Amino acid sequence: MNRYQPGPPASALAPPQPRVAVLLCNLGTPDEPTTAAVRRYLAEFLSDPRVVEIPAWAWQPILHGIVLRTRPAKSAAKYASIWTPEGSPLKVWTERQAKYLQGYLGERGKSATVRAAMRYGSPGIARQLSDLSAQGVRRFLILSAYPQYSGTTTASLSDAVFAWAARQRVVPEFRFVNAYPSEPGYITALAQSVKEHWQREGRRGHLLMSFHGVPARTVALGDPYQRDCEETARLLAARLGLESADWTLAYQSRFGKAKWLEPSTSAVLHGLAARGSKTIDVICPGFTSDCLETLEEIAQEGRADFLGAGGQDFGYVPCLNERGDWLAALTQIAARHLDGWV
Repeated sequence: MNRYQPGPPASALAPPQPRVAVLLCNLGTPDEPTTAAVRRYLAEFLSDPRVVEIPAWAWQPILHGIVLRTRPAKSAAKYASIWTPEGSPLKVWTERQAKYLQGYLGERGKSATVRAAMRYGSPGIARQLSDLSAQGVRRFLILSAYPQYSGTTTASLSDAVFAWAARQRVVPEFRFVNAYPSEPGYITALAQSVKEHWQREGRRGHLLMSFHGVPARTVALGDPYQRDCEETARLLAARLGLESADWTLAYQSRFGKAKWLEPSTSAVLHGLAARGSKTIDVICPGFTSDCLETLEEIAQEGRADFLGAGGQDFGYVPCLNERGDWLAALTQIAARHLDGWV
């Protein structure tokens, strides 16, 4: 008599697959376009040593004694000029991207919960990690909304994740998507957004690619940000078939008296107008969601600068926001990093 009894299949013995989540992380935004809310946001943002690389003993008195007394009211008025009925544009677009990303990953057989998280403000990274961990998530993909790497942004996201992990008894697994400045789908989406803008409004005489600035010292210390921005700009110009005279790379959003990356967006706008350029289009490739720095600083202030210096026609190319080609590229990036997990 054969006493051998077959056991359960191997699949029945395997432990359940750990739950996976993707955190799509962006910079953040105030909760409201009010002086008090902006002050809270700026206090958190400008206290990050990755953002302001000045010793705390020297910087904190300036921050609390001058900056947080004078800047919040001015910034609140700027936020109010771009606020929507749904809230801050950056938060609205990032949350929509997260929602679409979960659906697109599901269509590819990648079962993962996707949440938006903000480095500063809400919903914060620590809160989202805690909530998802309480739901049983044991593997996290941290997906940066910044295509170009910088210690001031991307590394700060990692700091927030590690600070949360340091307080946990059981630390989940983490993977990080730190940068994708030359990702083919990202470049394609940028180029297509420019082409569609030209089809709608006509092609203007010059294309300005404006990236967020950082202090020159940041790059001198080894930060790859400038190199990443130049790579994105070069690939976008090539995809659009632009000659070197047809486009310019510049850096916006200066703060303080330190030397920042050159040329500045404001200086380029004034210079082009002064040299006789009457028409210009501006795109902000480093921002994947429209926000204060694009809608107010570029589409409003930048327009006023260019027209005030003698320009006649200013066009702003919106950020990628919820474009289908951009969401497809984001899905490709996430799916590649989720391989082996889902």
